[in-house]
Amino acid sequence: MARKRGGYRWLTPADREAIVARVAAGERVVEVIRATGFSSSSVYRILEEAALARRRVAHSPHRLSFAERERISRGVAAGESGRAIARALGRSPSTVCREIAGCGGRERYLALRGERRARAMARRPKQTKLSGCPRLLAEVEAGLMRRFSPQQISARLKRDFPDDPVMRISHETIYLSLFVQSRGELRRQLTAQLRTARTKRKPHGRPVRRGRIPEMLMISERPAEVEDRALPGHWEGDLLMGSRSRSAVLTLVERHTRYVLLGFLGRDHHTDHVIQTLTGLVQTLPAHLVRSLTWDQGKEMAAHQQFTIATGVKVYFCEPHSPWQRGSNENTNGLLRQYLPKGTDLAVHDQAVLDQIAAELNGRPRMTLDWFNPAEKMAELLGVTTEGA
Repeated sequence: MARKRGGYRWLTPADREAIVARVAAGERVVEVIRATGFSSSSVYRILEEAALARRRVAHSPHRLSFAERERISRGVAAGESGRAIARALGRSPSTVCREIAGCGGRERYLALRGERRARAMARRPKQTKLSGCPRLLAEVEAGLMRRFSPQQISARLKRDFPDDPVMRISHETIYLSLFVQSRGELRRQLTAQLRTARTKRKPHGRPVRRGRIPEMLMISERPAEVEDRALPGHWEGDLLMGSRSRSAVLTLVERHTRYVLLGFLGRDHHTDHVIQTLTGLVQTLPAHLVRSLTWDQGKEMAAHQQFTIATGVKVYFCEPHSPWQRGSNENTNGLLRQYLPKGTDLAVHDQAVLDQIAAELNGRPRMTLDWFNPAEKMAELLGVTTEGA
């Protein structure tokens, strides 16, 4: 006889076999329902389970089969523990427990329900998160239009919508939506807003050539406080070169806040002009926010002593072919190539344009800053607010 389990009428194995046998003997389903007193949904479920058990369906050994789900169902009905069922199946206890919990728990678990759920989850194509949430899609597209990286967008969404789990997306999902042709949630032209503007992801790199200049203070002589980035005011600098090295932009980044300053050089990147522009940029800042400057061994800094005399800031030079010693500046230059591409004339961008680019970079959230942006961190040091910026 059928018994109840948690408010549900539980059919015994004998009940199930009797239903299947009567239908196999040619009895109509409606007659079986009337004769046994079971609900139509129960009878049809038993018949569907019997059909699944007879069917030889290939499945991955990493996934539960319908026969295994039936064994789980019998074990649950008999009051066996999840570990005991797992041992009988040769499966991990966590696999069995997830299966039971995903189908309503012990009070509601049915093999057929588990099979239907597994098939629904395996069905392709699935609706992606972006295609199913217009609000999230709009936020991601807005971030890409501001030239945020997918990782920055993902992290900033958590900060901007802390109590809204719908507004969560991994950076990998954003990349897939941009690069996989079959996706199409994000407009293909948005790939141009990525830092590299590539339509597919691949690593790249090239060696950096450095010049030699006299009377250098090497990076090994730099104060130890610079290394841990704990104190603000230590900067890294370089030149971003244009087409055929005929134009350049001066770049500075502060190690503690990652705050960026850009200087217009046009087509003159000789040492006197570089020192003059660099001095002008540094003198716009309070003295306590300019403690040192680290540069590569480019010849544009041959007159570095003039800069030190004018500003009181010592210049330290990296070892040859060691760009990682100016990691913040190297990363910043990579970001700037999104705005100032290689092989173009950088002299066409005046100081106003460079200031706008710097402001946009300083507005990007950074993982190293716990997803605050450099402008917010610099504002804290200057004692001003960034509201409305």
